Amino acid sequence: MEVNYLAILVATIAAAVLGMVWYSPALFGKAWMKLVGMSQKDLEAAKKQGMAKNMAINFVATFVMAWVFFHFAAGWFQGQEEMSAMAVSLHTGFWIWLGFFATSMLGMVLWEKRPFKLYLINTFYQLANLLLMGAIIGYWL
Repeated sequence: MEVNYLAILVATIAAAVLGMVWYSPALFGKAWMKLVGMSQKDLEAAKKQGMAKNMAINFVATFVMAWVFFHFAAGWFQGQEEMSAMAVSLHTGFWIWLGFFATSMLGMVLWEKRPFKLYLINTFYQLANLLLMGAIIGYWL
């Protein structure tokens, strides 16, 4: 299997854009900040301390996630005759989300006593993220 680094890079960039939009004040940013106990003052302080380093680390982590996703989707696609690459990639995204994110992030609610609404914001972001990655990677498989 040949790795398509362009597909992985585009999926990574799209995920970064989705994250910026998802957690912006226009969508879920205000609710997320309230649920994690962060004020606007805290956000401004984080910006002054240099969020660029954290964003770079997150970008690398997202690239790794897209790279692993590519391998899962490509591996499952090989030998598939009844499903398109796009369908396999979207299914891959859904099953990764259900099996890993939706289940493991439940610990936030059960053990950390975080609000269920925070769980919904974060886990549905991961679902949207994985489906977006799946659509992009599926396009190039």
